[in-house]
Amino acid sequence: MTDFLKPRYIPMNRRRRIYEGKAKVLYEGPEPGTLIQHFKDDATAFNSKKHAIIDGKGVLNNRISEYLFQNLNDIGVPTHFIRRLNMREQLIREVEIIPLEVVVRNVAAGSISTRLGLEEGTQLPRSIVEFYYKNDALSDPMVSEEHITAFGWASPPELDDIMALAIRVNDFLSGLFLGVGIRLVDFKIECGRLWENEMMRIVLADEISPDSCRLWDIKSNDKLDKDRFRRDMGGLVEAYTEVARRLGIMNEMENISVKGPKLVQ
Repeated sequence: MTDFLKPRYIPMNRRRRIYEGKAKVLYEGPEPGTLIQHFKDDATAFNSKKHAIIDGKGVLNNRISEYLFQNLNDIGVPTHFIRRLNMREQLIREVEIIPLEVVVRNVAAGSISTRLGLEEGTQLPRSIVEFYYKNDALSDPMVSEEHITAFGWASPPELDDIMALAIRVNDFLSGLFLGVGIRLVDFKIECGRLWENEMMRIVLADEISPDSCRLWDIKSNDKLDKDRFRRDMGGLVEAYTEVARRLGIMNEMENISVKGPKLVQ
């Protein structure tokens, strides 16, 4: 393994913070073109109107996202993921994030049920890809391909690459989760531009975890995702732990402390 893939560990208090979001912090990486992605225990919903700290959530999301990104890397899907550093952090490639949330829906749930009057749980005629403009002040409004290209958020060829990436990720994740008794209802991804000298390619970025997916048990329809927090159902860490257990990544996580959420004003 090269020195690039074996970075010297730098304590958190000595790192330069690049960006802090709702659930993650990005720090300057050990090598040019790299970042360290740190997963927090914060849980947010409704554009941060609801916020709590849930012990162990960040550890679970880090491990689940690592597992999914590594599997995507292995089948040739381009991502920003290099490797996990510890229980809460990953080494990733620095990318230029495209200001879009890309949502792939297989089953009616959440906002599409409300907008179109569909009963939650209805199988959609085919997978549907939606785009939302990443802007917290505007509550991430839904946008069309016309908006995206007109305002220059992504070019038509980039949008084609994003769509192809989203469908490929959906095909892989649907099969992976089906194999462990989980229905992939929908999920959200983000993409970025990875620059290598003068060449640019679109890659998968951010995370894939129960924070960004709707995951239902196939037999019971029990929710194993962040809807447990959105809807005050409780048991979020237990649900995320069940996802990790089914994916076979629980060995080093057996001693995670599970405590109740702490509300943040």
